[in-house]
Amino acid sequence: MVELRTLSPESVPSALEMAKRYRMLNEPHEAESICLDILAVKPDHQDALITLLLALTDNFANELNPSYQMALEVAQRLSDQYCKAYYTGIIYERRAKAHLGQGGPGSGTVAYSWFAKALESFDQALKGCDPGNQDAVLRWNSCARILNSRPDVKPSDDEPSEMFLDSYETPH
Repeated sequence: MVELRTLSPESVPSALEMAKRYRMLNEPHEAESICLDILAVKPDHQDALITLLLALTDNFANELNPSYQMALEVAQRLSDQYCKAYYTGIIYERRAKAHLGQGGPGSGTVAYSWFAKALESFDQALKGCDPGNQDAVLRWNSCARILNSRPDVKPSDDEPSEMFLDSYETPH
């Protein structure tokens, strides 16, 4: 096994900028690796945790497992309750979009359940946010527009939507 090298604490700001750049270049694995290096030096670095969470969710379309579970664990490490709710909502929203992207029978119903969870999280974030921070409103509206414009994204006619989450809660 190849031993990892430790990042110097002084290089954390530039490493974080590099991780953000790799996300913009659609290279989430590179961003994830850099964030893990930062967190090895500064385990509670909030910006690195957020960038790691977003990089993990960037992978949902390609590999839901283990990225989904890891993203939820990272969200729990965020120190601010608003951030926990907001970024958990992003995890659910991106999971919903991943299910839509996969398509297939029932994908709209599964996606609906995840969008519903995202809306709950964004609603929770709105209860504790600064009036000047409307990020959760923007995410809420994005989800609502998908729900309002896609007739295939709807709850099941046969069962409550919450039942669909049970069989899909474990990433596949």
